[in-house]
Amino acid sequence: MTSTVRPRHSTHTLHALFAGAIAVVALAVAVAARADSTPIGPLPAGPVSTITTAPNQLVAVALPHASKKSGLSWRLARRYNSKVVRQVSEADVDASVVLVFKVVGRGKTSLVFGLTRGDTASKAVKSATHKIISR
Repeated sequence: MTSTVRPRHSTHTLHALFAGAIAVVALAVAVAARADSTPIGPLPAGPVSTITTAPNQLVAVALPHASKKSGLSWRLARRYNSKVVRQVSEADVDASVVLVFKVVGRGKTSLVFGLTRGDTASKAVKSATHKIISR
């Protein structure tokens, strides 16, 4: 009688491989989503606020919701310095969308938002800028 010896994979190993595969797919989707967003062109004048803070603090930005019928949504219109702040959460709170950033280093950066018709519009109808100074 001939028997075949099959290697046994532990359940933990299979779960780790599966989780790793999911993480790779999620990262690829996130990178593709960021690359697919149409850049926002010139911005209309809008309010500017300045926040002075320090590393390891949280900064929250509240942007007013547009009506659902309008099809408008807030988007980051310009790159910001991720060595100064990193986004940690986003939530709908009453009539606003609130974005929370963690201050991760010292320096200056600006969070510049544009209100556009979805991710494919390059024209903003409103803007808002939040200057962050971390000392």
